[in-house]
Amino acid sequence: MQKNQNNSRRYIKKTATAESDRRPTAVLQGRSGLAAVLRQFTAVMAAALILVLSGCAAPAPALKGSHPDGEAMSLDQMAQTDFNRTVTLAMRDNLDSLKRLLEKLYRRNPAEWRKTGAPDIETAIHKGQAALDSGNPPPDLIGLHDIQIMSVSLDPLYTGDRVGAFVFGLADMIIKAHNGKTRFYATDALDAQRVHNAARNVEIAAWMLATRRDSKGQLLLLANEISEKAVNLSFEREFGEIIGRLDLISNLLDENMRRVGINYVQGLLFFNFLPVR
Repeated sequence: MQKNQNNSRRYIKKTATAESDRRPTAVLQGRSGLAAVLRQFTAVMAAALILVLSGCAAPAPALKGSHPDGEAMSLDQMAQTDFNRTVTLAMRDNLDSLKRLLEKLYRRNPAEWRKTGAPDIETAIHKGQAALDSGNPPPDLIGLHDIQIMSVSLDPLYTGDRVGAFVFGLADMIIKAHNGKTRFYATDALDAQRVHNAARNVEIAAWMLATRRDSKGQLLLLANEISEKAVNLSFEREFGEIIGRLDLISNLLDENMRRVGINYVQGLLFFNFLPVR
């Protein structure tokens, strides 16, 4: 009996010793595993911090039209009302849209820019845009104006530069609707109906551009494209922006004349004495 008890004590002591020997090893393994996890976490956080800092340091890409595009201060602005500034900026943007249309149409219809005699497309674009600024019509259309030039440009029998004539006719028509001016001052008086008619003419021109064909059934000018290979509606977008600006100005002109009478009546109804002390 005593012998069995001694054997049990020795077994328990041996087992406890072995367990104590294994415990530091397990603890060390656990600590080393935790250290590895912490190292991986630190590395990930450091990489993320580097990416964040590099993103903050890199300048944001410049997006076209991501901010208002006004004009720098000039002396003639002293003679302009708020509404004059609105009409002036709308006219500037309309002419810019027409210049983009000129370039797009030349690129879609290379046969047209070659009729100008320019050595390359960039020269043809520059000449066409300069004509919009100067108001000089194509040489073969001297004597014609606004809607006359637009009609000729989409005539199947016309053999000249259709793109240059079409865009110049649009620009001339819009400017004529604004009394032949591109900048406006307090003494200027515009006709809302003429500006409204100009917007409708742009709608008609866009429709004619998309539908007018020659005797062979081919479009006179290629513009918007919807096919399996590509979708290009940039022409429609430019036309839509021009129409929207013209409609806005015509509505503001009509409202402006109405407000003159309303303001006068309100001044009579709510007349206040002027202070004398």
